[in-house]
Amino acid sequence: MRQFADILAGLEQSGNLRSIPSGVTPQGVIDLSSNDYLGLAMRPELQAEFFSREGATAIPLTSSASRLLASRQDEYASLEALLTELYGRPALLFNSGYHANTGMVSAIAQGAKTLIVADKLVHASIIDGITLSKASFTRFRHNDLGHLDRILSKEASSYAQVLVIVESVYSMDGDRADIDRLVEIKRLYPNVMLYVDEAHAFGVEGERGLGLCRSAAGYDDIDVVVGTFGKACASMGAFCAVSRELHDYLVNRARSFIFSTALPPLTAAWTQFMIEKFTGMEAERDHLRALGRQLAGLLTPLSPDFDITPSHIQPFVTGDPVKAVRLSHELLDEGFKVLPIRVPTVPPGTDRLRISLNAMMTAEDIERFGAALRAKITALEKN
Repeated sequence: MRQFADILAGLEQSGNLRSIPSGVTPQGVIDLSSNDYLGLAMRPELQAEFFSREGATAIPLTSSASRLLASRQDEYASLEALLTELYGRPALLFNSGYHANTGMVSAIAQGAKTLIVADKLVHASIIDGITLSKASFTRFRHNDLGHLDRILSKEASSYAQVLVIVESVYSMDGDRADIDRLVEIKRLYPNVMLYVDEAHAFGVEGERGLGLCRSAAGYDDIDVVVGTFGKACASMGAFCAVSRELHDYLVNRARSFIFSTALPPLTAAWTQFMIEKFTGMEAERDHLRALGRQLAGLLTPLSPDFDITPSHIQPFVTGDPVKAVRLSHELLDEGFKVLPIRVPTVPPGTDRLRISLNAMMTAEDIERFGAALRAKITALEKN
């Protein structure tokens, strides 16, 4: 056991030791750490409306079995039918984004016959799926599609299958993949499949909040679209939208789907209710985009060495874990909860505060936060 104590001591010394927070966010504190981008989790009237519907209180709280064995399928089938209608292709539910990515990537890849080429900043769940897949693997520089094209031109012909994996909106920087250009590149190589994780776009980006892929001109050439319910949708779980053949293959080969107890039926029903709500929330999405532009204008002068994308996710990069933790603590004293992000979540030297916006915030909230951050940075630089 000594080795674990030594590792923990090293993490503490480097400023990278993590612990589970206790309690709840104090009243009056503005939460800039949550992924509740549309603010739906903060609206109790939506819960009241959901449970007032006939039969809602009788929906089971547990599935008590995996999806393939569960005796009650109605809520899952209804949610998948809605997603199939919205995305124009079959949908399959997973228990979380992590389950979706680890299960699908490892199932789709055909071992040594497959080359996986992923953006440098894809989520850890994708990396874990790649590790499980036993496929060959390389990365291209973040959002550098010229680099991706050069890798494919050199390597694609040596493999039966190539899987290119990106996120549409990146979880730590808030910047976007160029979906149209990715599709153009994919079309040059007949053995390439394109896999896009829309975890941080679902509910927020694109027409009706369905993400960047659904409204892209080349949507039909995107083989796998992944969305999650635990962020803008104010629920939990995930889904993929894929071809009928791939859907049926995943039912038979995605181990995270086969060997996990299914989501509670109540959760599936709630998720469907929330999707039906947020697809009509254009005013909230417009407001969120306006807040993103406002915040980018405040952060850009404070981060001259880092490109800030106007988005619902924006970083303030400190480059130092200790500084990030200190800023987080001091901003909480000013009424803003914004948490430090450190190695291994982000690369060494890019420790940061990750600032997440939601549609319940106001322009005044953003202005006050910018002023507080500016004051704390000035004070730190003097010390």
